[in-house]
Amino acid sequence: MTLESPLKDKVILVVDDEPDVLETVEEELDMCLVHKATDYDTALQYLLSYTYDIVILDIMGVNGFELLKNAVSRGFPTVMLTAHAVTPEALKKSIKLGALTFLPKEKMSELRSFLEDVVLGGGKPLWKKLFDRLGDYFNKRFGPDWKERDRFFKEFEQELEQSLKDES
Repeated sequence: MTLESPLKDKVILVVDDEPDVLETVEEELDMCLVHKATDYDTALQYLLSYTYDIVILDIMGVNGFELLKNAVSRGFPTVMLTAHAVTPEALKKSIKLGALTFLPKEKMSELRSFLEDVVLGGGKPLWKKLFDRLGDYFNKRFGPDWKERDRFFKEFEQELEQSLKDES
């Protein structure tokens, strides 16, 4: 017997300027009700008109960081999904603006698993889990010392470690 996905019947907004990405996400999340938007204005209307269990945002082409601010201010758990903006700067900005996690489109086959973690995590940030799962990917993409080169990431990782100790 297979366990039912914690995503079943969740309402999700996915925003991306590439229609094929929207279709792929919708197929991956066939157990959810998926609203799709290809531009900032449509996405903003959705954010103002509905309540979402999860919001998935591209960064480039749809003004994703502005949408992130809006989604977070409305209390929606928000995940960044991007191809062109996979940079330490975009990762840092996503963290600072309140995204729960950040998934490169190259890893879209793992989207369902990441979103199940979002639901099971009760809306808590999943940065430690992301760095554990995709640490090698980020090291290859940004260089092995990318966290050491930026004080923000060094301090952020220390905070994550401390909060894990505090929880146990």
